[in-house]
Amino acid sequence: MSKFSLDVLQKCVFPFVENTDTEVILGSAFGEDVALTRVGGDILASHVDPIVGAIENLGWLAVHVACNDIAASGIVPKWILVLVLVPNQQDEELLKQIMEDVSKATKEINVSIIGGHTGYSSGISRPLVAVTALGTASGRKPIKTDGARIGDHVLVTKGIALEGTSILAQDFADVAREMGISEQELAEGRKLIKGVSVIREAMAMSQHGATAMHDVTRGGLLETLIEIAYLSQVGIEVEMSKIPVPQIVTRFSEAFQFDPLRMISSGSIVATVSPDHLKDAENALIDLGIPFANIGRITHGSGVSIQHGEETIHYNDIICEEDELARMWELYPRKG
Repeated sequence: MSKFSLDVLQKCVFPFVENTDTEVILGSAFGEDVALTRVGGDILASHVDPIVGAIENLGWLAVHVACNDIAASGIVPKWILVLVLVPNQQDEELLKQIMEDVSKATKEINVSIIGGHTGYSSGISRPLVAVTALGTASGRKPIKTDGARIGDHVLVTKGIALEGTSILAQDFADVAREMGISEQELAEGRKLIKGVSVIREAMAMSQHGATAMHDVTRGGLLETLIEIAYLSQVGIEVEMSKIPVPQIVTRFSEAFQFDPLRMISSGSIVATVSPDHLKDAENALIDLGIPFANIGRITHGSGVSIQHGEETIHYNDIICEEDELARMWELYPRKG
């Protein structure tokens, strides 16, 4: 599954979602993954995300991915609504497995299921799970994607292409074996999904100088950085050698011929952090045992410049419609 392009969104979506409700602090906006609404004396953050690009651990992954977006705003997720659609009425065991996975995830991050919808549709070939996540600011200042400032450092946690590689190792296993990937490498790739939640590191950085945060989902790290630059009206300079690419990700990217910079990576979060708070943010991540890398700085200008040795490549175009995992499903449409 891929997103529509920004041009399509501007023509077909955003003109029809304007509102004049004064209680809406942040409504539908490109690159901002949460809505912020005043409720009483508090602020409610909400977000909805569908998952159809995975089969195994589908319900578990859907909960974590939606809750990650709430956490990336510096707010703790508390409640979820769950939509589950399966292809056939006879898919009761599949439905049960998805809901068991959903329940497991809620216990891991202490969120409550408050409602949802389950059903079946012959129009889909794979199950679809969409989770709406909600949380209250409770006195915290929400962090948006557009908050990066000149001079900020750019931190990336854990590594890139984590989720996509894990899905390839799980759902495309037979294809991977044909490419020469070993059983040990498949097991190592699958393990990457265990670090999918970013709640702990997002909350830590939100309390230690993060000016903008964005989880690394469709379009990968590159699209995440481009969206931060676009919304914050800044440039971002990055050193390719500092970007954390796990060895197993490199192995899969070479076999499947995908670009790790453009591969979905739930489990990674990008945060821009002011120089005055950099050491505090880094120490907080170290205390949590969260791997991270300082990959660059926020500068004047626009777009993202990535330095590869002596060469610098500049990226300015928003291409949210391009996603490497979606391309893999097109190349290998049947589950491995």
